[in-house]
Amino acid sequence: MAIAKQPVVVLDAPDAGELAEFYGKLLDWSVTVDEDGTWAEVVSNSWPPICIQQVEDYHAPSWPSQAHPQQMHLDVMVDDLDVAEKAVLEIGAGKAPEQPGETFRVFLDPAGHPFCLCKG
Repeated sequence: MAIAKQPVVVLDAPDAGELAEFYGKLLDWSVTVDEDGTWAEVVSNSWPPICIQQVEDYHAPSWPSQAHPQQMHLDVMVDDLDVAEKAVLEIGAGKAPEQPGETFRVFLDPAGHPFCLCKG
């Protein structure tokens, strides 16, 4: 039985709305931006959304160098945060020390990449 469902890719950006508008135009998808402008989604009728979060002190990737690695993470929807947390810890995830929200929890995969379990 799956622990989570519906993964979405989340990109970091210095301006969530601006980057969402770019991808919306590129793909001819709809764009929604939260009231505070720090979260945006680029959506279609047939694919999962591309989500964009605004981050302070953003540093663009220096691809192919790893001086500033590529910035993205997965958000996965879960029915019960407590049950899912226990399950991901059992399969090797670590819980991030900083937890900035109440409707999601941040974990680190075995290689240190962050991902979020989101109540959904």
